[in-house]
Amino acid sequence: MNESLQTSYSGYPGGASLAAQRNRVLRNTYWLLALSMVPTVLGAWIGVSTGIVASLGAGMSAIVFLAGAFGFMFAIEKFKNSPAGVGLLLGFTFFMGVMLSRLLAAVLGFSNGATLIMYAFGGTALAFFAMASLATVIKRDLSSMGKFLFIGAIMLLVAGIANIFLQSSALMLTLAVIAIGLFSAFLLYDMKRVIDGGETNYVTATLAIYLDLYNIFQSLLAIFGIAGGDRD
Repeated sequence: MNESLQTSYSGYPGGASLAAQRNRVLRNTYWLLALSMVPTVLGAWIGVSTGIVASLGAGMSAIVFLAGAFGFMFAIEKFKNSPAGVGLLLGFTFFMGVMLSRLLAAVLGFSNGATLIMYAFGGTALAFFAMASLATVIKRDLSSMGKFLFIGAIMLLVAGIANIFLQSSALMLTLAVIAIGLFSAFLLYDMKRVIDGGETNYVTATLAIYLDLYNIFQSLLAIFGIAGGDRD
């Protein structure tokens, strides 16, 4: 018990070492997260310019997305402790940028499309800073949230796949609103894990936080496109 107290209190050498490790993981996560935006933007630009995702059709693009995303995530987790893990993560963010291009192209088809994209980006940044700030002040353990958030994500994914065939704008809008709340909670949960030392690998931490931000941005973009798109 005495050893446990020593390692958890920053006044002892063990506690100071743990605090330094957590700060290092958090710092590396933020740096890698910022770097991951570069291939994401590049992939989105190439996707919009070429129209490669739009040419696949909704069904095929969904299959490519699921196969590519889960394949990348499996590989990233396997090599997360080596430099290859960083390379795979950046390749994954490029792929995700390409897959986002279908929605981006649709929004850019509106006369105010560029403005809507900036609104979505601003909303995502606001969610990030709000959850990051909240994660630093909340003292309670949030690890119990993980199971419920995961179940919610699975249900959301199933509903999203179903809507590929239903093509319901109302359902898409509803799912987008739910996704913003769900992945904002995920963002808080994932950042709190890093701050508390529950996640010690910055590649895995970056992957989790990137996916949270990606889903929030995509959902905001869908909402703004449906509710605020102007074709005049």
